Amino acid sequence: MNPIRRNRLIAVLFLLAGVGVTTALVLTALNENINLFYPPDAIVAGEAPVGARIRAGGMVKEGSVEHADDRLAVRFVISDLAGADVPVVYEGMLPDLFREGQGVLCTGRLGADGVFVAEEVLAKHDENYMPPELGAMHKKPA
Repeated sequence: MNPIRRNRLIAVLFLLAGVGVTTALVLTALNENINLFYPPDAIVAGEAPVGARIRAGGMVKEGSVEHADDRLAVRFVISDLAGADVPVVYEGMLPDLFREGQGVLCTGRLGADGVFVAEEVLAKHDENYMPPELGAMHKKPA
């Protein structure tokens, strides 16, 4: 084989290998950082992956908020107001606007026992705003 052709072939092979490695790294990074949203009915139906980082949202069920006495742990239930309820455990400071009957969006992992362990809890910021993921849920009648 001609030395010039051989050098070109080697250069093309290195270029293809570099593109392949770069593509693999980008796809891996995107896959690790994706947080899919699951409403309570999808979680109860078993559609949400166990142990993977996901987002869950719904309305905080009335009478479900329980604060721990000795630490910043709180347990509450998110609901779609149509019968699907998911228990949530969170340890940390809750947003100031967090309260029963309000919409929340939680990021965390679903345990094998069906309890959602939240790493972050976001609450809606005024009475007119609803996160797009929660917009389809019905408002609770007054």
